[in-house]
Amino acid sequence: MIGTGLMGASVALAARRRGDDVVGWDPEPDALAAAVARDAVEPAASLEAAVESAELVIVAAPIAQLTATVAAVLAAPGEATVTDVGSTKSSVVHAAAGSSRFVGGHPICGSETRGAENASAGLFEGATWFLTPVAHTDPDRHRLVHGFASDLGATPVAIDAEAHDRLVALTSHVPHVLANVIANQTGATRVEGHEPLAHAGGSLRDMTRIAGANPRIWVDIFLDNAAGIRAELAEHRRRIEQVEHALGQGDAGYLARWIGEASTNRRRMLEREYPDPGDLQRLRVHVPDRPGVLAGITQALGAERINIEDFELHHVSPERGGTLTVLVAGAGEAQRAATLLESQGYSVVVSSVLEGSDES
Repeated sequence: MIGTGLMGASVALAARRRGDDVVGWDPEPDALAAAVARDAVEPAASLEAAVESAELVIVAAPIAQLTATVAAVLAAPGEATVTDVGSTKSSVVHAAAGSSRFVGGHPICGSETRGAENASAGLFEGATWFLTPVAHTDPDRHRLVHGFASDLGATPVAIDAEAHDRLVALTSHVPHVLANVIANQTGATRVEGHEPLAHAGGSLRDMTRIAGANPRIWVDIFLDNAAGIRAELAEHRRRIEQVEHALGQGDAGYLARWIGEASTNRRRMLEREYPDPGDLQRLRVHVPDRPGVLAGITQALGAERINIEDFELHHVSPERGGTLTVLVAGAGEAQRAATLLESQGYSVVVSSVLEGSDES
């Protein structure tokens, strides 16, 4: 394992759970020490020492250092199969050109936390794990990486490297761009003396959840996939202009069809995560800022055998507390959950996940 931050340490923990011996190295001693403390890796003294006897090397380096690190691994002594977990693929595949030992990889998962101390062996359960073999990739090495990703609970999907970068530009990188645009536009605006951020509703919070993500990571991603991002932003601009035109023309029919199409597309997305997204209910619970609130709510729902499909906590301030969003399957179960929480003094709003927001 080369690189022992959150992603590298998570891969290492999952591999150890599989029964593998994992040796790790990181150019940052503190990061390596944290991974060793988590019992994720046995430490190596150098990159060369880490890869010399390995069967499989996973490179989990930042995007700006990824191509050089992969090249260094391929040039080091040993005949290991080499893969990576970088979120862009064209540049690293190009850097490894000519080597049959390299299979580019990208697990579609992650966390808003950082560091080996927050690593999880279960991070890859149910995730898509893109693989980018090329014509000269050794088929046996491709099968090795494919099997490794499967054993970690992911679903391997082969894709061309350039197609991968166009796809993630649309599904990941552009959403981050737009979240930053919306957050910055809102923060820079005053409406007759009123500060919009001080009166933000759930829609703005939902749309900007990923705004301000770690610039050490995201600046490099934006620059490495600049062509793909620019192409998708141009298409986004074209679609915004269509909406602007419909608003200028008072075209209610277009707007209704546009919203309906978005609803259908969102359902298609959610169907991958949930068997029946139409049955999924959202509970928004206003919670105070005090220790034990989240644990108390989850334990109370668990005691009543109400299954929580997912949840997210948004903190506003120590004075105002925050909003806990809980997803529950079934209108009946959602109502049971709401009744239970209201009996404990919480304010609860229930809505269908597919209905979006009724905020005005």
